[in-house]
Amino acid sequence: MKKIPFALLLCCLAVQAFAQRAGSFNGLDMNLGNLYRLSNAQTRSISPENFTGEKGKGGMAIPKKDAPANTANATNAARDLGQGWKVNPFVIIKPGETFTMAEITGPGAIQHIWMTPTGVWRYSILRVYWDDEKEPSVECPVGDFFGMGFNEYAPLNSLPVTVNPGSAFNCYWMMPFRKKCRITMENINTEQMTLYYQVDYTLTEVPDDAAYFHAQFRQAKPDTSSDYVLVDNIRGKGQYVGTYMAMGVNNNGWWGEGEIKFFMDGDKQFPTICGTGTEDYFCGSYNFDRAGKYTEFCTPYAGLHQVIRPDGTYKARQRFGMYRWHIMDPIRFDKDLKVTIQDLGWRSGGRYLKQQSDISSVVFWYQSEPHQPFPKLPTRDQLEVL
Repeated sequence: MKKIPFALLLCCLAVQAFAQRAGSFNGLDMNLGNLYRLSNAQTRSISPENFTGEKGKGGMAIPKKDAPANTANATNAARDLGQGWKVNPFVIIKPGETFTMAEITGPGAIQHIWMTPTGVWRYSILRVYWDDEKEPSVECPVGDFFGMGFNEYAPLNSLPVTVNPGSAFNCYWMMPFRKKCRITMENINTEQMTLYYQVDYTLTEVPDDAAYFHAQFRQAKPDTSSDYVLVDNIRGKGQYVGTYMAMGVNNNGWWGEGEIKFFMDGDKQFPTICGTGTEDYFCGSYNFDRAGKYTEFCTPYAGLHQVIRPDGTYKARQRFGMYRWHIMDPIRFDKDLKVTIQDLGWRSGGRYLKQQSDISSVVFWYQSEPHQPFPKLPTRDQLEVL
């Protein structure tokens, strides 16, 4: 048998030990390092085939023509086979309606969300409420939450978010809660939408130091500020874990010189953390350029996953979708946090250009509750991708 080099063996043991320390064995955070450990956690799942996630209550819909809405949507397809044969795999959300996708009594944690919404993703608003809060901790268009801010599919393959053919949105952010979780989808479009979805979760004890997941959408069309604000007025203790940014450039030339800045725990004029450029923050370099072309890439923690190029007719501008997940390097704060990024490019003579791009973003963080109120979500017309 071939011997393993001692240095490699030590490295493997260190990685395994780190994984075991990082994962809690109550089923809240399993990983390859502790997946073999038994747990008293209970696995549950909510979908249109089991709206409550109750044990032994899945696939009970009966195909019949007079079934209530959202309880037998595939009656015609299942008419020859009957109960248990994919009778209600989706829901229909009419214009102006808000549908409750999941309502769960804790303690527990959301572990995975899969969905494939039809229609205009910008006009489907995802919200998540923790415990008894009245204002959501997650509020953003569903496409932007999954890195699809331009209403166009692009493959995205990362650790916490994947988007797979044909339009399958997957979220693996761990979302613990103590009393209650409520997830809703609002259709602000003028046409109905069809939603296939599944929310996978665990019912288990939640550690005292577990913070709550948050995600906030913002946009500026065009950005006329000195610094585009990704998020502001975060109050409390927590960690910043991710950025998605959709950028529509309104000028020629390279557009990504802007520095990201993290103002934390009382910082005023100058931040504690200051980046060196947009492509640097999103873990690329030199304009994402190989052989004179922007090069899309996806990695577990960062990517330029979407480049929409002009087509010579109606798509007149370049657009870019980028993500950066702070999974191995969370930005920790004790009291407050504000994050900005400059909208900066180049002009003639080797001079910086203060641009006026169309920017939208979603930022992701964990913090202790309560959180500060979010800015008012833009109207349907303001959200439209023009």
